[in-house]
Amino acid sequence: MIKNYFKIAWRSLFKSKGSSFINIFGLAIGMAVAMLIGFWIYDEFSFNQYHKNYSRIAVAMQYQTGNGTIYAGRAIPFPLGDELKSKHGSDFKYLVMSSWEGEHILSVGEQKVSQSGAYMDEDAAKMLTLKMLKGSDNGLKDPNSILLSASAAKAVFGTADPINQLIKIDNKQDVKVTGVYEDIAYNTKFRDLMFIAPWKLYVATQEWVKNSYTQWGNNSFQLYVQIANNTDFASVNKRIINTKLDKVKPEEKKFNAQIFLHPMQDWHLRSNWENGKRTGGLIDYVWLFLMIGIFVLLLACINFMNLSTARSEKRAKEVGIRKAIGSLRSQLIGQFFSESLLVVGFAFLLSLLLTQLTMPLFNDMASKKMTMLWFNPMFWLMSIGFALFTGIVAGSYPALYLSSFQPVKVLKGTFRVGRFAAIPRKVLVVVQFTVSVTLIIGTIIVYRQIQYSKDRPVGYDRNALMMVPMKTPEFENKLELLQKDLVGNGAITQIAESSSPITEVWSSNGGMSWPGKDPNQDTDFATVWVSHDFGKTVGWQFTQGRDFARDFLTDSAGIVINEASVKFMNIKEPVGMQIKWGEGEHARLYTIIGVIKDMLMESPYEPVKQAMYLLNKENENWINLKLNPDKSASESIAKIEAAFKKYTPSAPFDYKFADEEYAKKFSDEERIGKLAGFFTILAVLISCLGLFGLASFVAEQRTKEIGVRKVLGASVLNLWKLLSKDFIVLVLISCIISAPLAWYFLHNWLQKYTYRTGISWWVFAAAFAGALIITLLTVSFQSIKAALMNPVKSLRTE
Repeated sequence: MIKNYFKIAWRSLFKSKGSSFINIFGLAIGMAVAMLIGFWIYDEFSFNQYHKNYSRIAVAMQYQTGNGTIYAGRAIPFPLGDELKSKHGSDFKYLVMSSWEGEHILSVGEQKVSQSGAYMDEDAAKMLTLKMLKGSDNGLKDPNSILLSASAAKAVFGTADPINQLIKIDNKQDVKVTGVYEDIAYNTKFRDLMFIAPWKLYVATQEWVKNSYTQWGNNSFQLYVQIANNTDFASVNKRIINTKLDKVKPEEKKFNAQIFLHPMQDWHLRSNWENGKRTGGLIDYVWLFLMIGIFVLLLACINFMNLSTARSEKRAKEVGIRKAIGSLRSQLIGQFFSESLLVVGFAFLLSLLLTQLTMPLFNDMASKKMTMLWFNPMFWLMSIGFALFTGIVAGSYPALYLSSFQPVKVLKGTFRVGRFAAIPRKVLVVVQFTVSVTLIIGTIIVYRQIQYSKDRPVGYDRNALMMVPMKTPEFENKLELLQKDLVGNGAITQIAESSSPITEVWSSNGGMSWPGKDPNQDTDFATVWVSHDFGKTVGWQFTQGRDFARDFLTDSAGIVINEASVKFMNIKEPVGMQIKWGEGEHARLYTIIGVIKDMLMESPYEPVKQAMYLLNKENENWINLKLNPDKSASESIAKIEAAFKKYTPSAPFDYKFADEEYAKKFSDEERIGKLAGFFTILAVLISCLGLFGLASFVAEQRTKEIGVRKVLGASVLNLWKLLSKDFIVLVLISCIISAPLAWYFLHNWLQKYTYRTGISWWVFAAAFAGALIITLLTVSFQSIKAALMNPVKSLRTE
């Protein structure tokens, strides 16, 4: 019987080649979209699972309260690790103190490479379950050792064996290679960890780190932990919550520091906090794209349902005869389901091909490295289950509808598809275009939000602004030499140093007071140490006062603040006012010499934080250069590289441009926008395929009517209006329904951004106009074709 079902299904498939093609191609696109989104969601949920114990690994974080707001941060004080080990050691299997991951120079002789790495406690390799290719995961017990990734080892040593070879970090410390580990998987937080050096070495060689050992108020480090097998995160959090609060100075207790563990399994998807509460993160986009995948697949299924039921009259006689000779309704349902499954089977095979072909493009848009899991049994099991599910969803309504025909009416010739039979099809078309129009509006708003933030004034000139990290001691006291050479040869116009890159803030500090300050107000200023010509180099803009000047020796105690600071401090005449930083013998007085427009150095979606800029040679980490606009960039870069090799020969010439680094701040939103746009185009394409098929059916169904109207004098334009009108009405209804839906979801999405665009009326108008134009283009081909047909052909048998 089943064999017979599929024989008939095969014949039916080729009897209506046009609708079969639309069904198969539409379902294939829908299934391919669902597969791509499925791969993406799987990759998102499997993030960090490369580490075997990821479900028990966490990073220590803290809540702190300032001016009534609770902030969550990963930066913790140095003594926290030892305090947890001393007081709560039984709760942890590993406690790993860590520096922040950053770029460092690894060198052996003349070979010098820049690699990203961190200084971590000796149990780091065990906690992260690194796969050692050479050496041991105990290698960090030697305070003068280093573990290299396979890529870093190859970059430094080539094909030579690196074990027990000496290597220099930042041209300072000589360390011995004690292990080589497999490159960490791409979908992990530690994917860029190319080397690990001992935490003890970090403490021994960095005076400021050593001095931080007893400073509970200095939040400059990270702590990773793996909890013991006999406990859980909730229990440990209850026990460690006041670890820092019990140790800080009395004046710091007002910040109410609370320590907690943030599990590794939540780092990637659930890392947003608002006022002490976790508020989601990328998980919101995972659910969003899951819904998009479901809706796009549903659109394809709707096409199948509509085209199958629209041609019901052609199958009515077949159903009547089968019922008359004894076929049960269940057998007819089985027959029609077999047809659905055959169509879905072909669509599934085509969708696998489409998924494979579009995977590179999808990876590029999603910043992923996903591959098809051809040899994974679970992949095939889930894929076949997915295909069967799609076949059941797509085939259920047509099977139930077609099997319901009454044989008496069919065989007597009195069966007609009534006017109400088209209502479900119209409803499904409305659903299709409601989804499509909503996606169009959403995509426009996402791109508007990105562009709105890109157009935000940044308070400085980021064009042709180069940033070079000062990675070795050789950079010290080279600024004037570089300035003399590079300004002299015309490569640059300005050069200056800073403690952090122009597009980031690496330090923030509190403990400031000034005349008229509310004693209960907590202070937290972004702090940037600069050299004299920093302002000229970046092009900051003064609203009051003046810039740093070498002629004013008192500028060593001078300070430049931004407009956000003036507002935060609630002062009217800031220039000349003194700010006291610190208490007791460590307190220092600074005089405000100028106020600049807010420099946007952090998130382009958030308000600019209050910031202060001070002169200090000892804290400089970056050299900033303004390229000469009258010279070509390539010529200037070549001259700059030659100068750096002259004065800092041990350091590779690494540089970044401020405009490129600033553009990276939009990467998440741009990625979401690209994906949304991609899926929107496919959703519209699927809807148009269905509309094209229905328009073809309507034109075919009304052939005689069109012939009569033409004989009676109807013009092509009138006939086009007649055939297109119903579809236009359905799309207009879709637009009306989609408007409040789109506004509701997009309004809520925009609330996550402090600096955000509005939802303008023209966005809806543009989306509606686009939907109507697409509809007209889709149905007009069939409408005009039918209107131009010779009426003799349709009426000669009458």
